[in-house]
Amino acid sequence: MLEEKARELGRIIGQSPEYQAVKRSSEALNSDREAVIVLQQMEKIRMDAQQMIQRGEQPTQEMEQQLDDLLSQVQTNAVYQKAISAQENFDKVMYQINNWIMDGMKKGATSSIITLS
Repeated sequence: MLEEKARELGRIIGQSPEYQAVKRSSEALNSDREAVIVLQQMEKIRMDAQQMIQRGEQPTQEMEQQLDDLLSQVQTNAVYQKAISAQENFDKVMYQINNWIMDGMKKGATSSIITLS
C-alpha cells in the first residue's frame, strides 16, 4: 500500500506545473552552451578548492576571484535565472508537501483506527 501511494504522489508531483517548469528550464539551461561552459568552469574551481581543503591547503585568492567573476557572469544569464526561479518554486511546493506528509503521519500515529488499505 505504501509503495502504491508513494508512486501515485510521485506521478501527481511529476504532473504539477512547478515540476514541469523545472524540467523545461533545466532543458533550456542545458541547451545554453554559454551558461553550461560557465557552470562547468565554476564546478571545476569548486572541486579544485575542495581538494585543496582536504589536503589542508587554502584555496587561492585567484580561485575565489575567478568564482566571483563566473558567478556574476552566470547570474546575468536569463535562462539561468529562470532555472533558479523554477527550482525555488518547486522547492517551496516540496516543502509544503513534506509538511502535509508529516502532519498526516502525526495524525496517523495517534489514530486508534488502523487501516492497511
